[in-house]
Amino acid sequence: MSMIGGELVREARRRAALTQRELAERAGSSQPGIARLESGRISPSLEEVQRLIRLCGYDLRVGLVPYDDSDLVQAGALRSRTAEERVDLNARTVHQVDELRRALAESPRG
Repeated sequence: MSMIGGELVREARRRAALTQRELAERAGSSQPGIARLESGRISPSLEEVQRLIRLCGYDLRVGLVPYDDSDLVQAGALRSRTAEERVDLNARTVHQVDELRRALAESPRG
């Protein structure tokens, strides 16, 4: 959980507008300890990362979801197309999204 744990704690602390010192006080730790954790120099447990994030007023949710390889299938299908075909497909997709946005903006609930 080393680097990603520190990044998650840093993001939660910043969103909460807390300094490292303020988070350290809440956690019963020291500012240099929070700095080492955020920089990835120490590797906190998942439980410690969750605790620090909660002290910032946020929660970390981790879960398992079924694996979906549809992006790999789509990438494989695109790889077989020429560059011009991919550009054309992208332009058609952008056009469809624009049409959907217009339809939503014009709908009574839009």
